[in-house]
Amino acid sequence: MECERRRLLPVSVLTGFLGSGKTTVLNHLIRQPMLDRTLVIVNEFGEIGLDHDLMAISQDNTVIEMSSGCLCCTIRGDLVKTLRDAPGRYAREGKLWFDRVVIETTGLADPAPILHTLMTDQRISRRYRLDGIITTVDAVNGADTLGMQIESAKQAAVADRLLLTKTDLVNEDELRTLQDRLRGLNPAAPQLIANNGQVDPSSLFEAGLFDPETKTPDVQKWLRTEAYSDHHHGHSHDGDHQDVNRHDEHIRAFCLTIDDPIDGQKFEAWMDTLQTFQGPNLLRIKGIINVAELDVPVVVHGVQHIFHPPVALEKWPNDDHRSRIVFITRDMKESTLLDTLRLFTGIRLPSQQSVELPDAKVNVGERS
Repeated sequence: MECERRRLLPVSVLTGFLGSGKTTVLNHLIRQPMLDRTLVIVNEFGEIGLDHDLMAISQDNTVIEMSSGCLCCTIRGDLVKTLRDAPGRYAREGKLWFDRVVIETTGLADPAPILHTLMTDQRISRRYRLDGIITTVDAVNGADTLGMQIESAKQAAVADRLLLTKTDLVNEDELRTLQDRLRGLNPAAPQLIANNGQVDPSSLFEAGLFDPETKTPDVQKWLRTEAYSDHHHGHSHDGDHQDVNRHDEHIRAFCLTIDDPIDGQKFEAWMDTLQTFQGPNLLRIKGIINVAELDVPVVVHGVQHIFHPPVALEKWPNDDHRSRIVFITRDMKESTLLDTLRLFTGIRLPSQQSVELPDAKVNVGERS
């Protein structure tokens, strides 16, 4: 097998609501040298097709159009088949030529089922790895869309990168308000500006999600747990959340930080229970765990009721050996996580956000 086949190929998901500028961004990205060896899969169900320039590039088999349905529901099987067959079907001179995949979803796509497929299907996971989710947000209509369309709020909540478009059409106050709202939905995701669809591709890719082949993740970059704590403490309570019917009011982002090692079996039982009873509400989970039985950390990540197999790293990325777990949830209280954590692991937790006990200390940073 060729050397380049031995490494798992990174897959980035480009999503964002209708009209948020995904195709414009993609048009720019695929012309950059960094993406010369990129296979692009475009799902165009119910949307306007790619412009002429992008379609012309597809003649070189760099762009695959999937227009028979939506990737998040009716044609996930087609996605599996496309990724499975791509190295051979789109080979050049009998060789694998691409080293990255970008999947552009429809504007109405729920990203969770697509992430499920990428994370769990063995026919895919043997060759590909999820690099990250890039979500475009329309600066002009984004605030209204977040309030009216649950798909838009979910797309923003699970993103590893938030890419704001059409910012030249709003004033500074409007942009700042939208950025604050997105920060409430997803404190850890860097917010980037696309000027007429143009953005530095190096800022979008290599989001820090671990590569099981090399086991050398940049955990700090991936988790950015400090963002949850910082944003929570900096939150204003001056009544700026009067519109309680906004969809994104149902979505919360917070981080559990646990000082002491956790019993592996008890932690697994806790996560299994959360998946069983709260699966649809667990939009995204990612974390690094200090398992009592191991000398090395374990990285976990999941979407709703699906979890990627845990990966043990070769060593801790730094001297901080605390367990840190980021949760992005819908209609789920912090107390649900804390109460069940206490029940399954034996950690005693009062109602305070931060508590120090003789045998355990748990800190919670939250922003709803």
